[in-house]
Amino acid sequence: MRRPLVAGNWKMNLDLPRGRDLIETIRSGLETLDVRERVEVAVCPPEIYLFPTAAAISGTAIRLGAQNVYHEPSGAFTGEVSAEMIAETGARYVIIGHSERRHTIGHHEDDRMIHLKVRAARRAGLTPILCVGETLDERKAGQTFDVLTFQLAAGLVGLAFKSGSDLVIAYEPVWAIGTGQNATSAQAQEAHAHLRAGLREKFGRLADEVRILYGGSVKPDNAEEIFGQPDVDGGLIGGASLKADSFLGIIRAALAKAG
Repeated sequence: MRRPLVAGNWKMNLDLPRGRDLIETIRSGLETLDVRERVEVAVCPPEIYLFPTAAAISGTAIRLGAQNVYHEPSGAFTGEVSAEMIAETGARYVIIGHSERRHTIGHHEDDRMIHLKVRAARRAGLTPILCVGETLDERKAGQTFDVLTFQLAAGLVGLAFKSGSDLVIAYEPVWAIGTGQNATSAQAQEAHAHLRAGLREKFGRLADEVRILYGGSVKPDNAEEIFGQPDVDGGLIGGASLKADSFLGIIRAALAKAG
């Protein structure tokens, strides 16, 4: 059975004192839960807070992740951060191809750049959390599976993985992020099953080890139903990861799946 992963994406939120307070409260909450090897928990703060967050989670089972990476190892790339620099902070994960970077920030990242970032992450020993997902217009046009197939293939073309733990996929229905809408558990399962089939076509049985997270407005009151689907292996959590009570509630839902 795949070990559920609950990863909190803080986005551009919290200052350093509030981030430290959040970590401390999560740490205390995890001590009361029987997490151990049953559920993996990660936090992805803004890059400027990676080192202090690494210090705050030291001695715990909480993993560290970054929210973005640049694909070159070094050079004249003002404002960018390489995968090797991220690895030096002690991070294990890096989010790549998040819908906000694909659709709303700056020049909008295309699939070629996202692919290069996945390669860079693996070069530095990081585990990419590759985000894929359709917009509302694409879903209405019946293009969901086509979009997922293309984004998955483009992100992973030419890559090989020794272990299922070397890759995480996050399904983000763009229309369900920060909109108050949410995919039903059946819609989430349908998309996750399609993605796993695509992974199986590319990587064979390794696909059954790769975790596929749901990333569309997960909250404590819907997490258990969504996580209960056979191909949903946890969540990439946005706003609900900024408050300890809601984040811990989602972790409890993942524990219910782990049994």
